[in-house]
Amino acid sequence: MPHTGYALVGQIRHRELKTRLGLAAFIGITATVVAPSMWPVVWFVAVLLGQAIDEIIFAPVRRNPARKPSRNRKIMCCVSAATNVAIYSSIAAYVWVFGGEIGRVFAIVQVAGGLLHVSLHMHHQRALLLSAAIPHSLYFLGLPVVGSIARGAWHEMLVVVGCVLYLGHLVVAVRQTSTTTQALRDANRKADEERARAEVANAAKSDFLATISHEIRTPMNAVISAANLLKSSELKPAQRDHVAMLLDAGDVLMSLLNDVLDFSKIEAGMMELEHAEMDVRARLTALSRLWDTRARASGLTLTVEVEEGVPERVWTDPLRVQQILFNLLSNAVKFTETGEVRVTAHWCAETHSLRVEVRDTGCGIPADRMGHVFNSFEQVEAGTTRRYGGTGLGLAISRKLARLMGGDLTAESVPGQGSCFTLVVPVAVEGQAALIRDEIDPDPATLVGMSLLVVDDHEVNRRILTLLLEPHGCELTLAENGAEAVELAATRRFDVVLMDMQMPVMDGLEATRRLRLEGVNLDTPVIALTANAMDTHRAAWDALGVADFLTKPIDPTRLINSLVRACMERPAAPETAEVA
Repeated sequence: MPHTGYALVGQIRHRELKTRLGLAAFIGITATVVAPSMWPVVWFVAVLLGQAIDEIIFAPVRRNPARKPSRNRKIMCCVSAATNVAIYSSIAAYVWVFGGEIGRVFAIVQVAGGLLHVSLHMHHQRALLLSAAIPHSLYFLGLPVVGSIARGAWHEMLVVVGCVLYLGHLVVAVRQTSTTTQALRDANRKADEERARAEVANAAKSDFLATISHEIRTPMNAVISAANLLKSSELKPAQRDHVAMLLDAGDVLMSLLNDVLDFSKIEAGMMELEHAEMDVRARLTALSRLWDTRARASGLTLTVEVEEGVPERVWTDPLRVQQILFNLLSNAVKFTETGEVRVTAHWCAETHSLRVEVRDTGCGIPADRMGHVFNSFEQVEAGTTRRYGGTGLGLAISRKLARLMGGDLTAESVPGQGSCFTLVVPVAVEGQAALIRDEIDPDPATLVGMSLLVVDDHEVNRRILTLLLEPHGCELTLAENGAEAVELAATRRFDVVLMDMQMPVMDGLEATRRLRLEGVNLDTPVIALTANAMDTHRAAWDALGVADFLTKPIDPTRLINSLVRACMERPAAPETAEVA
């Protein structure tokens, strides 16, 4: 969009040049028919010359629309516009004088059309509009006035009255057009400003989420990995239950963290769903184990029932189902002071759907607030957040997830008696799902003797990887940054490199690029193991051709599977594995 009215008018005049010349040719031919002579030909040549000069004068402002024209250039443009209009409409004077009655009518129509043309195309710049409109107006009013005086036909002055009315309407139309155009410009400018602010805000949000993801995943890596190590040790039954509760809570917390990172996808309806096998009873038992202690501490009874007709295993998105039910149980326990919370799973054979009801005996929801409970950032009452906590996002996200899975989440409530939230999710029971490579049970013997280069700047992460992998017979070499990793890889061949992303001295991406340039580890599989879990981070690693992209907290099964696959796919090592 040109920044000045002169540039915009210049572009319009250039674009409409062929139309003006074609119309001039038609007017010249008509004038020759009405009043035969050589003057229409002379007039047309003058029009061609004037339009050529006009093109030259407007060319600088047309080619540089962002540059403000000088004062002299503005004067030249105005003079050119006025001169060309005077030449263009001079044919009207010719046919008025020599064309008789038909010529006078044709002259008025021609000048009226010229006035309309300049009003539509030059209202963007007032000085140019006046320069073009004044010559037209002089012809438009002067011809009937001079003609009526010369012939003494004073009744022809009525034509002047009609011309004045036409000019009045034209002025109103020009003002309205200018106002509308300015409003559109202001709206476009505001839209551009809002779009720019939105882009800045979105970039800031992405940076914030990336930072938060990294900072949360790093300590969560230690917590969940420590829980997994405890799980594999000798524990008493009560301790094993505590560890299982810790792992269940960690899984839900990580799924919630992933939802925060993908919130924009949820809002846009672009969330990608998994399709995996889910043990219905085991999943509900895990959820009840998470909330049973809290319920008993509040004097509540938490009951989980699975009807006989419910299949043992179904195919759906287990984490999303767990997240929705976690939110429902959280609210049920939170808003119930006495009584019970009951979770009941039903099977709908007609629709192949799993229906899970979460019923409580809590405070209930007033009828006038039922329509708002699934809105983002809304609570039932103004004091709800202050009293019970929460952001008001849980139910909104839960319903969106349910509908993304092809189901729904609904609610019924009676104030003072309790509420019932019902999740209905279509599931598959029969048929073989796609292979989920994270659930492969690897042969532990495959890892024995595997030489690994572990690159991570965090001492706790290096310690966790050592505790996870050394029992499988792996030989670990540890590096604190990318530069140290490159130095180690220059003299020793490794089977796999586990590379962190964000590190001092040299980050993981740059270290991987250097490993791919030359040396004995030119073809060594690199597995990205990082707390940077955004899509942009994954894309950056994919561009380097890494063998896998794993996010922290570490999933031991997935890590081992990834290592096994990397070793199986790597070409055989050369005879000399060490470089002196």
